[in-house]
Amino acid sequence: MSDTNSAGTNVDVVDILTSDHQDMIALIGQIKGASEDSQRRDLADTLIAEVMRHAVAEEMYVYPAIEDHVPNGKDEVEHDKKEHDEIVKLMKRLEKVEPSDQTFMELVQELEDKLRHHANDEETEQFPKLRLHIPREKLVDIGEKVEKAKKLAPTRPHPSAPHSELFHKTLGAGVGMVDRIRDKLTGRHTDS
Repeated sequence: MSDTNSAGTNVDVVDILTSDHQDMIALIGQIKGASEDSQRRDLADTLIAEVMRHAVAEEMYVYPAIEDHVPNGKDEVEHDKKEHDEIVKLMKRLEKVEPSDQTFMELVQELEDKLRHHANDEETEQFPKLRLHIPREKLVDIGEKVEKAKKLAPTRPHPSAPHSELFHKTLGAGVGMVDRIRDKLTGRHTDS
């Protein structure tokens, strides 16, 4: 288990999720800096896959822990799920827009704003509460589960190799990817 932070012993779920947030914002920077439409599309598809894997893993393992251990945890989770839904709707719109369309970059900007807001909420409010109310060993254990859940989705097409065959064969670019990633991670089947 040499890849990512799966050493397991010293990395807890907060470290993993914070690192995910940084990766997402970095990807948005790459989309903004891309000069070709095809590159923008590939990077946007990578971003969508990363956000979905992160969001579903949070909903599977992190939110139940917040509900069980953090005061007013149920309300916090409710708020977070609403934000996730808004982000998912936005990504579905982004899937359907051509990168050459002016709307594409407007949606990317809107997505960046929502992701930054969501990440900031988690990092300043929730993550400190997780560390305060949940023993470190349990946070490391949740982190390992989150990593496993994220690995159930196909390998991400890394920006240095945006045309990852595995990614495109498994999920295909474009419409419906958001739903297929969510289904793959949660074990449901998409009707299509």
